[in-house]
Amino acid sequence: MTSEDDHSVVPAGAGPQSSGAVRQAGRDGGNRAGTNGARGGTDGWRAMLKARFGGADPRDLRRGFVIVALVAMMVVTVNALTALADVTGIQTWEPWSWEITSAITTLLAIWIPWLTTAAAPPDAALGSGWRPKSGFLVVHLIGVLSFAALHVAGFVILRGLIYDWMDAGPYEFGDRFIYELRKDTLSYATFVATFWVLGYLRRRRDEPVRPVSFDIRDGARIIRAALPDIVAVSSAGNYVEFWLADGRRPLMRATLAAIEVELERFGFVRVHRSWLVNAARVTALEPDGSGDWTVELGGVAAPLSRRYPQALERLRSPG
Repeated sequence: MTSEDDHSVVPAGAGPQSSGAVRQAGRDGGNRAGTNGARGGTDGWRAMLKARFGGADPRDLRRGFVIVALVAMMVVTVNALTALADVTGIQTWEPWSWEITSAITTLLAIWIPWLTTAAAPPDAALGSGWRPKSGFLVVHLIGVLSFAALHVAGFVILRGLIYDWMDAGPYEFGDRFIYELRKDTLSYATFVATFWVLGYLRRRRDEPVRPVSFDIRDGARIIRAALPDIVAVSSAGNYVEFWLADGRRPLMRATLAAIEVELERFGFVRVHRSWLVNAARVTALEPDGSGDWTVELGGVAAPLSRRYPQALERLRSPG
């Protein structure tokens, strides 16, 4: 079994190579960002984030934030006006302070369901026998408790400051955490569903319409390989090595993180710090103990590190 620090050896005489590019039928074959190093820092950060959190994308967080903010504005207005009409003995500013502080801290805590949705998406919740997976339940139990704790602590602090500023005495929260937790559980579930839908729509939008190929720049040559014929990609020092179905193993000067950014939407999965595999080419998964696995891809065997649990889940059910 290859360890996390193992890398392929670059054959002697392999000279510097420029980047490849995903080519779509009917489109310009110019380079996509990442393989030429111009945006390596950003692409590497996104690749690391997605490897750890199962595809969390900042675009989903931004769009979800805007949606929740718009809904929160309507909820704040309706709830504050309702409280003023139904509750006696309160000052005009009080219900507005309650609702606005709640909305602000909800928006500040919304990153929690964004991350947990990526780590444990609803479509991967069920195990055998239609029972929720224990990992899914643990992730979202921690998520909802963290979300509720941050939300409640935030609005209690803000309301205390407002009451002091208005010289209205201390703000009394009382023993209403369980009451707030029930409401926050519903809000949390709504946010998880929102982020899951946003991620699904984003992936559908990014999917290629027609078959694609990938240009591998091996020295002065350009090898145009159909994506289904790329079995795996491995790190080889300052190069990456493409394992092709016909047995060829061309090298290209690039980082594995940059290649991952270009190929992940076509079904390639990062299974190891040094390996990227084509999920459609997997023929078997063999446990090696201690959480590590071997991924068999016909005549190629790639290591699957326990540090990539989302990769194992994806390869077990590639559809």
